[in-house]
Amino acid sequence: MRWLVDGMNVIGTRPDQWWRDRHAAMTRLVDMLERWAAQSGAEVTVVFEKPPSPPIRSTVISVTHAPRPRRDSADDEIIRLLIADGEPATVRVVTSDLWLADRARVAGASVEPAGPFRSLIEDP
Repeated sequence: MRWLVDGMNVIGTRPDQWWRDRHAAMTRLVDMLERWAAQSGAEVTVVFEKPPSPPIRSTVISVTHAPRPRRDSADDEIIRLLIADGEPATVRVVTSDLWLADRARVAGASVEPAGPFRSLIEDP
């Protein structure tokens, strides 16, 4: 199973005042995803709306962003990646965005709600 993660959607599952420092929240999410991927062996790509500044790099997971930051741009990038994938049935999209979830299912992927996924990666 490969995972496409709607980064800000997962971050937004906890009202921990992440909005005060978006970059720190993004870094924490990447760190959690790295630990989970290393332990589980999962192939993970996290998608953000815009490039983190300063950049967040990982040797364990793929950190990417939409080409142009705008409303729903990460959702559109997730669908673009999914459609470009040769085996969308082996991809699980992580989001609680109903519109993105519907689009992902139509493209052939399965969907994991963001809240339970966050609980999973917080307690690997």
